[in-house]
Amino acid sequence: MSHSLNRIWVHAIWSTKDKTPFLTKDIRKILIPHLIGKYKEMKCDIRIINGIEDHLHSLFLANSKRSISEIIKNIKGESSRWLNLKELFNETFSWQVGYAAFSVSESLTHKIYKYIKNQQEHHQEITFNDELNILSKSHDRTVIKIKESED
Repeated sequence: MSHSLNRIWVHAIWSTKDKTPFLTKDIRKILIPHLIGKYKEMKCDIRIINGIEDHLHSLFLANSKRSISEIIKNIKGESSRWLNLKELFNETFSWQVGYAAFSVSESLTHKIYKYIKNQQEHHQEITFNDELNILSKSHDRTVIKIKESED
């Protein structure tokens, strides 16, 4: 094979610093298109970005020439600088340190897309912390099942 093929979908989640509810509907309306542009600049196909007041989810196809941490660090860093330059808030905007990133099978991208699209409704029933715990546990179970089958 003369060319490499890389199709690694990533579901990434990160929150505002101290989970401050900066990301109002109006802010998300200008921020999300900006973030989409940044993903494209980094050569990452972006399927969807959505969230609520204190955190965002994205589903993107990783660029094989960059690590996931580099991609998310650049997206978060540039977007916080951009928001602060726009002077939309009475205080300095920043993202919480860290993020969560989960691999997504190509066959499940439609399910994650729907999950991200429906964040507003989803968070009427569940908190952000509970959401992260559920996602983490579901991925841990997958890893455990793989390990068990290897023995």
